[in-house]
Amino acid sequence: MNRTELVTSLADRAEVTRKDADAVLAALAEVACEVVAKGDEKVTIPGFLTFERTQRSARTARNPQTGAPIEIPAGFGVKVSAGSKLKEAAKGK
Repeated sequence: MNRTELVTSLADRAEVTRKDADAVLAALAEVACEVVAKGDEKVTIPGFLTFERTQRSARTARNPQTGAPIEIPAGFGVKVSAGSKLKEAAKGK
């Protein structure tokens, strides 16, 4: 399902216009990005998804072509966890 199909489905189920559904979807993405960028809290949609910022420590890796060691600096990543309802849906229940 692409964004257009998702917006159409949301609009039909919520009985709102596609423009309003698209605005809500865009706002959700914007808020989630802002919270993750701050890193001091996580976004939780109970039963569905959780987004949180994680810290990666510095490490040494290897260049696959040359085998030379490469220093990778510390940084941040994002952890997305499925909630219970989404896990059940994936099992086909």
